[in-house]
Amino acid sequence: MAGEFGIVLRRLREGAGLTQEELTRRSGVSVSTIRGLETGKRGNPRMTTVQQLADALALGSEGREELLRAAVPGHPGDGGPGEPVVEPPAPPRPAPAEQDPLADAVERLAKAVAARWQREEEHRRIQDPYPLPVRWKAADETLTDHWANIRRLPPGAVSGPLDLSGRLERIAETYRSVPSGRLVVLGRSGSGKTILALRFVLDHLKSRTPGEPVPVIFSIGAWNPTAITLRDWLTEQLTRDHPGTAARGPGRASLAAALVDSGRVLPVLDGFDEMADGLRRPALEALNATTLPLLLTSRPAEYAAAVLQTDVLTSAAPIELADLTLDDLDHYLPRTTRKSGGADPAAGAWDPVLEKLRGSSPDRPATPLATVLSTPLMVALARTVYSDTPDHDPASLLDAERFGSAEELEEHLLDSFLPTVYRRRPRPGARDWDPDRAQRWLGHLAHHLTELKTPDLAWWRLGDGLRDSTRTLVTALVAALAIGLVDSAITTAFYGSLADGLVDGAIVGLLAGCLFGFVHWLTYTVTGKEVTPSAVRLRIRGRPEATTWGAGPRLVIGTLGGAAFGFAYGFVVGLMHAYAWKVDFSSALHLGLVDAIVLALVFGGGAGLAFCLLGLLETPLDIVSAVSPRRVLRTDRRAVVTQLALAVPVFGAAVGLGLGVVVDLLQGHLGRLVLSPTASLAVGTVSGLGGALGYTLSLTAWGQWCVFSRVWLPLTRRLPWAVAAFLDDAYQRGVLRQAGAVYQFRHARLQSHLAQAHRRG
Repeated sequence: MAGEFGIVLRRLREGAGLTQEELTRRSGVSVSTIRGLETGKRGNPRMTTVQQLADALALGSEGREELLRAAVPGHPGDGGPGEPVVEPPAPPRPAPAEQDPLADAVERLAKAVAARWQREEEHRRIQDPYPLPVRWKAADETLTDHWANIRRLPPGAVSGPLDLSGRLERIAETYRSVPSGRLVVLGRSGSGKTILALRFVLDHLKSRTPGEPVPVIFSIGAWNPTAITLRDWLTEQLTRDHPGTAARGPGRASLAAALVDSGRVLPVLDGFDEMADGLRRPALEALNATTLPLLLTSRPAEYAAAVLQTDVLTSAAPIELADLTLDDLDHYLPRTTRKSGGADPAAGAWDPVLEKLRGSSPDRPATPLATVLSTPLMVALARTVYSDTPDHDPASLLDAERFGSAEELEEHLLDSFLPTVYRRRPRPGARDWDPDRAQRWLGHLAHHLTELKTPDLAWWRLGDGLRDSTRTLVTALVAALAIGLVDSAITTAFYGSLADGLVDGAIVGLLAGCLFGFVHWLTYTVTGKEVTPSAVRLRIRGRPEATTWGAGPRLVIGTLGGAAFGFAYGFVVGLMHAYAWKVDFSSALHLGLVDAIVLALVFGGGAGLAFCLLGLLETPLDIVSAVSPRRVLRTDRRAVVTQLALAVPVFGAAVGLGLGVVVDLLQGHLGRLVLSPTASLAVGTVSGLGGALGYTLSLTAWGQWCVFSRVWLPLTRRLPWAVAAFLDDAYQRGVLRQAGAVYQFRHARLQSHLAQAHRRG
């Protein structure tokens, strides 16, 4: 039986002349949620859902009041004298699994997110010896929306501000105290915004009820709001970090899209200040165009500038992080060093430094060291350089002649960080890296991210920092060399002539390299798309789950692509034969067209068959399959190799056998066609292996990783030969951090510092 809210909602919807599907399109609330609310199967709707429905129905003040009263029986006031205090609505009760096809996916996503960030918190030593105290207070009123909007009160209700002060361990409580579900965390560079976002995710998941969305951290600095909508970008990022969500969800959309569109994901948007200057205004406008609950972090100046250009984040309550105090340093830094073992066993290297800071006159301005150590980032750097290194004395930081300003002291800590962490091994058996080379390589990576305008260091995008022409030429060159060597070896083995093998390999390698380079340029450079890791694997037995790509589209794409390749390749080969046989222009054109038609049919059929078979046997990865960049790399490599192990014999056999069939069918129609069994077998073998190599190197993430990260960038001394080991080692040393499937520099300030040093060098 429908509840009061469902009855009111249905009457208002029918009064507006809308179907449930039309209301879904207008509001963004899923049709299953609307149907559940109207039938009474879903109760206690969230305030964000009520607001979305009211906006979509274009209700006036009376209609909104009626809908809100039905959603919250005994509708309260604003908490003024004589009125009850507005409490956040209770979370919706979870629907039974048979009514909610996303319930299982939501719970698996929650477990995967919790496990990932728990490991990351342990690796960052946030709890060692205990978390630095991060406090906050309500931000400036000029950055705050009307409190009535934040409290989700009806028109005419009088409202006052919420008490938003708190500490790190209460961030989840602070968020839940905001009825709108929108919180902005402001803090200057290094003040602990990212750590707070991480702690929020873990604390929210611990107390999360099944009906609440799953908080997921997204680095908003990588979002271009002028090129992609917020929901589509969230879907892409969720698929990247959890490839299992690429599976088809309810309807035709992917599981990731279904989770985002149905409000099952709570976006934690970290690093608004890391967006390009010209993108912050459209980003804030795009966020205001939605009613999604979210948590946003930013430096105050960048957020205030965006607010000045457009408006505050609608219905968002902002808080601002406070600086660390000398008491905080007294409690923390001495506990990070070894005991001296002297007259006072508990004394350490930081005690005289802190005593000196406390002895400063209150009438004088704060010393540079006191100013620098007011942020968790600089405290962490000082701990690394001085607490963890016995031969470094923190008393040197008080040298006023050497460090006359806070900026000079910060630069010193940033400069000293890499030599310090690369002087020791992070774990037994770890590889030693030369500090100077490591700094040069990390400087290149920081510059690479600055050029791409993203904080995400993705292994599959390490070549994207090169010019488009360079990327295309390098891809074509490596593909030509690989295919040419394979062709030379196979031709020599079949015909017994090394000279013929080298000549044929040179011709085939050159043509194939040019063609695959052109395909790479057409696929990625022209369209502006980026190559991404595979989100599927092969399952030989059993019926695979549906993916967003079916066998039908693969058949069409494979056939068209193979036919285009075969036509171009056949025409060039025909012209090469005509030149060798010294025939006239008309005969040469005829030979080129004949070979083009034959090979277009053969390669189109073979590629279509191979792609279709791969589509039939593909199944999505698990949601928990991508827990680190190295695991994503191994998973993608295994997926590509497994696919090629199936595609090579299928494609090779289809080309070899198809060549004989097509020649027999077209015999006489295109003239006299000659094909020996040896030639058919050789062409099939070369096509299978060469086509697989070309496809891998030019069109897969792992192939592009091999081309640039394993060949070109090390060859040009921009990266080490063992790139994956170097990145993992940098993560172990605390230079990089993991954010799902990508790395990021420990802090944006460190990335900026290394990029500037790289440009100066």
